[in-house]
Amino acid sequence: MTGTRSALAWLASMAPDPRACRRQWERDPKSVALLPAGKAWDVLFLPGALGYPTLDVLSRLLDRLGPVLAGSGDARLGFLVPPGTAARWVGTGVRGAGLGTWIVVPYPDRSAGTVRWLVPPDGTGTLTDPALLELAMHEAAALAGRREDDG
Repeated sequence: MTGTRSALAWLASMAPDPRACRRQWERDPKSVALLPAGKAWDVLFLPGALGYPTLDVLSRLLDRLGPVLAGSGDARLGFLVPPGTAARWVGTGVRGAGLGTWIVVPYPDRSAGTVRWLVPPDGTGTLTDPALLELAMHEAAALAGRREDDG
């Protein structure tokens, strides 16, 4: 529970009114909050067909993953990355949300619903390293290409 509380505090601290955000989630953990990107994190959204294999590669490489959201019926995965990443990211099929954008965020340990955490925040501020994310995307695409060649 301590991890959830620190994750809740970390996420709520990004809200325009952190206390109101925390109260809302404490009253209804099934609710979502609209939080600004670009302050503590940006989000890179990958199509699910690339996002899931990329998450798998990252899971094998790292002991501690940054938060990852799933949304739109698992059609997209959102990797939380350091602020400023979205403005610099160049990649086909990857959408970035940075300064000036808002993200729908569920309660920290919510694992079901339209928007859900595949990797919930741990409250420490751990984010996905963009360079590692890019390498994992390349590895995931290469593995998919090899499977197609073998199939």
